[in-house]
Amino acid sequence: MKRLPPWIRTRLPAAYAMARVTAHTYARGLATVCREACCPNQGECADRGTATFLILGDRCTRNCSFCAVRHGPGEPLREDEPREVANAVASLGLTHAVITSVTRDDLPDGGAAVFAAAIREIRNISPQTTVEVLVPDFRGSLDALEMVVDAGPDVINHNLETVPRLYGVLRPAASYSRSLELLRRVASFGRNIITKSGIMVGVGENRSEILELVRDLVLADVSVLTIGQYLQPTHRHYPVQRFLPPHEFDELAEAALARGMKWVESGPLVRSSYRAGAILRRLTMPEGPPEISGSA
Repeated sequence: MKRLPPWIRTRLPAAYAMARVTAHTYARGLATVCREACCPNQGECADRGTATFLILGDRCTRNCSFCAVRHGPGEPLREDEPREVANAVASLGLTHAVITSVTRDDLPDGGAAVFAAAIREIRNISPQTTVEVLVPDFRGSLDALEMVVDAGPDVINHNLETVPRLYGVLRPAASYSRSLELLRRVASFGRNIITKSGIMVGVGENRSEILELVRDLVLADVSVLTIGQYLQPTHRHYPVQRFLPPHEFDELAEAALARGMKWVESGPLVRSSYRAGAILRRLTMPEGPPEISGSA
């Protein structure tokens, strides 16, 4: 594994902050993608009293070569999981809740009904809380996507992760065109839901490929893009090809905005749900978003 450059710096959370988040998630039998995916921002988010919920179990039925989440057969679903997520949102006092999941290709709807139930439970228990979901591709099922849309989240996120050329290496069970179509279809339902996607860089892509991906997202009416550095979780995972310096993240953000993206959060440690609530608030402010949110 490559040595981390000096600009990849993370901080440990305060013990009390991590204990509080754990008490409202793992102690309830809930998982977080923060811990399961080894997110470098756990300290910052725990200090803010927030986390991204991971539903449908903690084992993914796919085995992407970049992802730290465990894989294997899908676990039995918990009937009380949507309500427990909503209770955790309320007890943590979250103004913006982010829910994601492992991919469950073993379920007929890919877990869409559980996403929808969690959204509705949050609406019932914490009606003031905005809700963002980071969904899998549901194997291209529009019926599954519609279940989630009908539940009325404020934001639907689905990550393209990387450029089309690298899907065979990094995401062999996924499809770039299928993921792009899912994002495009969200807008077609006409529910005024913000769409969002994210990519990781440093896996072998080039700048022109990134800008082609941005063009595809803009044409699919995606409003928000997150760009972050890929960090190899273990020696068994796909190796980092390059560490991009911070100024290149700023340049990519500027280029994406110039091509029509409404908001770009770009930096070495940026991840899909990084500052998600702040992004939504700024996007929905009457005066509109700032021009750029970069690597700071």
